[in-house]
Amino acid sequence: MNELQLVGAIAYDESHDPFPVTGMDHVRFYVGNARQAAHWYSTAFGMTLVAYRGPETGSRDLVEYVLTSGKARFVLTGEAHAGTEVGEHLLAHGDGVIDLALEVPDVDAAVAYARHQGATVLQEPSSVRDEHGEVRSAVIATYGQTRHSLIDRSRYEGPFLPGFVAREPLTVKPDSHPKRYFQAVDHCVGNVELGKMDEWVRFYNRVMGFQNLKEFIGDDIATEYSALMSKVVASGNNRVKFPLNEPSPGKRKSQIDEYLEFYGGPGVQHIALATGDIVGAIRAMREMGVEFLETPDSYYDTLSEWVGDTRVPIDVLRELRILADRDEDGYLLQIFTKPVQDRPTVFFELIERHGSLGFGKNNFKALFEAIEREQALRGNL
Repeated sequence: MNELQLVGAIAYDESHDPFPVTGMDHVRFYVGNARQAAHWYSTAFGMTLVAYRGPETGSRDLVEYVLTSGKARFVLTGEAHAGTEVGEHLLAHGDGVIDLALEVPDVDAAVAYARHQGATVLQEPSSVRDEHGEVRSAVIATYGQTRHSLIDRSRYEGPFLPGFVAREPLTVKPDSHPKRYFQAVDHCVGNVELGKMDEWVRFYNRVMGFQNLKEFIGDDIATEYSALMSKVVASGNNRVKFPLNEPSPGKRKSQIDEYLEFYGGPGVQHIALATGDIVGAIRAMREMGVEFLETPDSYYDTLSEWVGDTRVPIDVLRELRILADRDEDGYLLQIFTKPVQDRPTVFFELIERHGSLGFGKNNFKALFEAIEREQALRGNL
């Protein structure tokens, strides 16, 4: 394709992209009980179950549920019996993200380029078919045991992938709740070991043609007790964004150190979910049991002075503990959940953008202090 595409404020010509990416295809989680996780994400996150694969459909080893909310798609994978790779992963890491899957226009070309640039190919390009069409896919490795499936589903009209069957939703949202709480994956954040951030930034630059979008170091991203460093890489069309964090020496254990300890190595720290109604989403998710990080009242005392007017009044931001930030392009509203599994590892962000392409730089200190308060309660600060 030689068509010039405008994505946000970015002029994008796919013909000059060595590794074009259409967007996020899905996020796959390995979980200890896929059936219960599917019910929880349906109830607490308002997602809709759309597809299933398990022993009843011929999958003897794995049980998998596919849930969607707008363009966001989660796949929850568990064991049907002991002794699988999923069980080994869970023993080492607990529930977490195994795959940040990308939709690409040409799987073979993407793998050929990635291999030439030094990528480890975990699964060669192959096709699977059923009565709904054909899907071609491959898998490459990235930090820790995280991987990127590369998927071309342009010739497929089934509920997810061949082998999956359509399923009815598990739950029905209360009439008072929004139709959906979020509609897309905004970005996915990875935590890596000290000294490894630049190595993985170069990996995405070299292997996938991603560009450096943002960089946060020094006082921008530190508290009195701990610090970290972060850089953001993005696909050519800016539809896929991967911030990468590493710890930085501090007086006490940082949130990245805690994650690496409890996850057992590098992995996906959080998934940011784009919403058009952060107020409605938070109210609904809190009602269904989701816990969010608390921000002190003092944060809101001067917020209007530097953020200015936002769609949501300051008193509502204060009530719901929503963070706000403004940059040269506009503003954003955001909030973060507490970890959503037993280990203090993976959590989620809700983000509502109004022009801003940033990540809430001016909120980093408030966010990290909130995380540190939770670390202290766990005895891990």
